Amino acid sequence: MENITNNATEILLLFFLLITFLQSGIDKLIDWSGNLSWLTGHFAQSPLKNMVPMLLGIVVVTEMIAGVLSAVGLFQIATVGESQLAFYSAIISCVALLMLLFGQRMAKDYEGAKTIAVYFIPAIFLVFLLQG
Repeated sequence: MENITNNATEILLLFFLLITFLQSGIDKLIDWSGNLSWLTGHFAQSPLKNMVPMLLGIVVVTEMIAGVLSAVGLFQIATVGESQLAFYSAIISCVALLMLLFGQRMAKDYEGAKTIAVYFIPAIFLVFLLQG
């Protein structure tokens, strides 16, 4: 219980990342064709238009890794007080969000890009908390 109370902020942020990325990755896997169709249209006028299937695959893998590492890191902090995997999950979460931000900017979806920034703030804060 002491590990949980001493690391409450980190644990809550890990839950946030776990929910965000596992839900997003699973949704993309379950509705691959729907997501691919929407993204193909979204990027139709961008330099990324011919790479959408490959980029979607990369994003799904990155999101799933971020979500799973968040779950494992959360368990590790809560049980043994170790935070190395949580730190890796925060880093990979930030990388995933930067990829999504890049895509939104390339598609000239500036409103969508602003939304990504809202997710980036807690992710980068977790990196800060877990450094060192």
